[in-house]
Amino acid sequence: MKSVIILGIFLLLLTENVRTVGAETGTGEELGGYEVQAAPSPDGTSGKPESFLEMLPFELRGFLEARGGFRMQDDPHESKTATLEETRLQLHLFKALDWARFSIKSDFLYDGTAEEAQADVREVNALFSPFEFMELKAGRQILTWGTGDYIFINDLFPKDYKSFFTGRDDEYLKAPSDALKTSIYTDAFNLDFVYTPRFNPDRFIDGKGLSYFNPQTGGLTGEEAVIVPHERNEWLGDSEIALRLYRDIKGYGLALYGYHGFWKSPVGFDPQAGAATFPRLSVYGLSVRGTVWKGIGNFEMGYYDARDDQNGENPFIPNSQLRYLAGYEQELAKDFTAGVQYYLEQTLQYGAYRLTLPPGMQAADEFRQVITLRLTKLLLYQNLKISLFTFYSPSDQDVYIRPNVHYKITDHWSVEGGANIFAGRNDHTFFGQFKNDTNVYSGVRWSF
Repeated sequence: MKSVIILGIFLLLLTENVRTVGAETGTGEELGGYEVQAAPSPDGTSGKPESFLEMLPFELRGFLEARGGFRMQDDPHESKTATLEETRLQLHLFKALDWARFSIKSDFLYDGTAEEAQADVREVNALFSPFEFMELKAGRQILTWGTGDYIFINDLFPKDYKSFFTGRDDEYLKAPSDALKTSIYTDAFNLDFVYTPRFNPDRFIDGKGLSYFNPQTGGLTGEEAVIVPHERNEWLGDSEIALRLYRDIKGYGLALYGYHGFWKSPVGFDPQAGAATFPRLSVYGLSVRGTVWKGIGNFEMGYYDARDDQNGENPFIPNSQLRYLAGYEQELAKDFTAGVQYYLEQTLQYGAYRLTLPPGMQAADEFRQVITLRLTKLLLYQNLKISLFTFYSPSDQDVYIRPNVHYKITDHWSVEGGANIFAGRNDHTFFGQFKNDTNVYSGVRWSF
């Protein structure tokens, strides 16, 4: 943690010292309420010295941040009250050349809940354009597509639900992929093709820091039963393929999707090995997004083909599913926006699933419904953002509420606070299982 703080302070002081030198030598900065103009240099320029960041041979951006969060109640399955306790430095290096663009983004942090320093490399990639109609992006990168707001159907790129449920910035909901992305642009359509040579799973809830429902024990568990899945880490053998074919027609974005890989979280179970697994999965879907009445509407659907259990007779592997999403967003007043979504998840071959379910194991519903509501208000010249996002499942009878307040103090400084509130009638439902993980959090960030 000390190295992170020292490096951040060093960057802050160095940048500010360069600005101070410019002001003292009269380079156009304000001194005592008067603007002092610099004399032109012999080459005809203003003579104003560059800042530290401008003198680097590449673009450097980033931030230094401290965040903390804690549970609102005791959790018998977790020993620590703190759910988030970290100091984070992010450095983003970017270099554009005539023939390629290079990006490196890495986070260095001290995680107080795990009591260890960590490095999280989020981007190391190069972007090329071998032809006018083609782009290639190779390396570690953040990938996303689809139309949902916090609900993903055809986006099968890795997510970080630990970050999402503990109050990190929204950018950390998306985990990086080690992939090759090819984009082709034509007058008729556009195509994105992503090849991941080795499976990149979600950063899922495993019992470390957040408790969860364990179907093998039939109850809530946490750090006493950390999930250690059977990994899929064979290069080429455990690869993933994702594609998107899309175009705009009269202002409406249409897209077709395909995915061939594995369930992103370890939702399967091998009773002989006693370990969670990532079963094989293929997904085929479509989406449309465009103007509806006074706002923006979207519809998305996907067919989840459980290739390891197409007959629905293996209770330790999820059945195939159909997933649907419809959404609408509109600005109701100046700087006040509302968005709603309806999500439906249908389990196929449900009869076979119920017949083969082991005694005592909790059965999933054939139809799972989720309704979401997002409210966003901007105040103080849009420097203050107040938002509320709510997930409510009438079928599961559980809820997840995410209030958040973000205030931009200056161009460099900002503060944030919020909560992750879970409630549910049953322990086995998706949001109900996290009822002991309800937490509040806050953070302060200096960006450069």
